Amino acid sequence: MRIAIGGIATESCTFSALPTRLEDFRISRGTDDSFAEVYPFLDKYPDIDFVGTITARALPGGPVEAAVYNAIKNELLGELKSRGPFDGVYLDMHGAMNVAGMDDAEADLYRSIREIVGDDALLSASYDLHGNISDRIMATLDIITGFRTAPHIDALETRERAMSLLLHCLRGGIRPRKAFVKIPVAMPGEKTSTEWQPGKRIYGAIAAQIDGREVLDATVQVGYVWADEPRMTACAIAIGMHEEKISLAAGELAALYWKHRRDFDFGAPALSVDDCLRRAMSDAVKPVFISDSGDNPTAGGAGDVTYFLSRALALQPPDMIYASIADHAAVRTCIAAGLGAEVDLQIGGKLDTRTSKPLNISGTVETIKADADNPQVVLKTGGIHIILTSKRSPFHRRRQFTDLNLKPEAHNIVVIKIGYLEPELKAMARRAYLALSPGAANQDITALTFERIQRPCYPFDPDMEWEPIVEIV
Repeated sequence: MRIAIGGIATESCTFSALPTRLEDFRISRGTDDSFAEVYPFLDKYPDIDFVGTITARALPGGPVEAAVYNAIKNELLGELKSRGPFDGVYLDMHGAMNVAGMDDAEADLYRSIREIVGDDALLSASYDLHGNISDRIMATLDIITGFRTAPHIDALETRERAMSLLLHCLRGGIRPRKAFVKIPVAMPGEKTSTEWQPGKRIYGAIAAQIDGREVLDATVQVGYVWADEPRMTACAIAIGMHEEKISLAAGELAALYWKHRRDFDFGAPALSVDDCLRRAMSDAVKPVFISDSGDNPTAGGAGDVTYFLSRALALQPPDMIYASIADHAAVRTCIAAGLGAEVDLQIGGKLDTRTSKPLNISGTVETIKADADNPQVVLKTGGIHIILTSKRSPFHRRRQFTDLNLKPEAHNIVVIKIGYLEPELKAMARRAYLALSPGAANQDITALTFERIQRPCYPFDPDMEWEPIVEIV
């Protein structure tokens, strides 16, 4: 049995002016060194011939340039054509890619793959729970399964489940039926974490719907809200051989999601930037973590909006880390000046020019990390330690700070461009706030200009009525 592995995974914010270019993708080809690390479970199947093609993954950003998408897609298709035939294809996806000038990019990719591998091969995909699903996607894929945790701690488990389902169906000669329910609810991921209610209850209900026979798997997708596309919505999916049971499973999960639509909320107090700073400055505990949520690079933000930092400079907290501002030119200037140098800079506001403008700042170069791929510096001005990075860089792990000689636990306030806190950050925080700051990932979704999503949709149409409509594919 021969299984191809590939995929193009990114999350595209259509409200961002920052295009996703070829250099933004980390591309793996064939079975290179990263293959065994990403898919260690393949060792469980010594009788299967796994063929690595191309997998490309990019940090969330703006729409993917059309030429870049076509280049990666054509390379993947070329590999499938030259190295086939295949019994099945496993696609390692995110599910919220937007390509400039194209809706529903994943559906375009799947249909092109289907043309190469033929109708007999099975296609299985693993998804982030913030992927957006369409009718075309459901009609082309045979198997789709998504993350069940946010923050996402089950990426490996989900990949393995997608592969296990694919092999189970191939060995049993099964082409599963699919039940699909679009749920007209749009929510930012910061309100739908599975660490608190109602997300915890909804995702906790999935396992009970699966019996491993009539219902092979079930999935609930929150969807990705910052994509102005017709497919932007939550949904519920169940796959298996018993149409009535998969219909019931998908319908029950959809109804549960709808029932709790008004209960979704942030997991930390959500306040204005100034209110977050003032509360943190008066808190007796430390460290207090604040999410600069509107410019979260893992939700599509550019990572260089200066609004929060400008307000911090105005309020002058005595001890704060700010992570981070992406500014290649500013980093180069600091490195050239050297450790301990006093520099005058214009930082940020060069990527997200819709929301921000450069901020004039003076400070001392406190730390230099001359990494070949992504040089970083710490600029100290007053009591604020500002991390500047050459590339857009989410700060999710303690080591990213300690590599810059910063210990988060030792500081009063730690500000990070993020939404809900990732596990390592949450473990360090004695208290947390979410700042309702500007940026491409603005949490006030009803204030954004959506023109192409399907209406009615909650919360844009708060008084709408709805009943689950299950499609069997």
